[in-house]
Amino acid sequence: MTAIPRSALILGLAGVVPFVWGAATILAPGLFDWGLATFGPRFVGPYVQLFYGAVILSFMSGVLWGFATKAEGSRAATGYALSTLPALWAFFTTGGGEMRAALNLMIGFLALLLLDAAFVRWGLAPRWWLPLRLLLTGLVVACLAVIPLA
Repeated sequence: MTAIPRSALILGLAGVVPFVWGAATILAPGLFDWGLATFGPRFVGPYVQLFYGAVILSFMSGVLWGFATKAEGSRAATGYALSTLPALWAFFTTGGGEMRAALNLMIGFLALLLLDAAFVRWGLAPRWWLPLRLLLTGLVVACLAVIPLA
């Protein structure tokens, strides 16, 4: 297995911070109150997690699109088509209330792992990509799971 580049790992973990913050403000009412007073309602509790989760799934569509540019012919067309799925999933499934949106985001992030694995298997993503995505997805899904449990 190829080691995850340090910069990719650090930036990936930094990208998980809003999920951790959202979960922390759900679990600690005092932190929620402080965050609400300091940052406003969009940046605490499930609101920050759900909005940011939809943004990140859309971002991941762009990452996969970039990987698809390495392919040619029908593999490229397949890669481009598959790369749109995370953003479409986020767009169409994050309504309907906090619990439903959180569950759909968790499904979206877990399904994204299947796409990540396919892109690695096709040689379009680096070998270290899947270990990084497994780590980050585990953290994100754990944080999102706090919403239905709260």
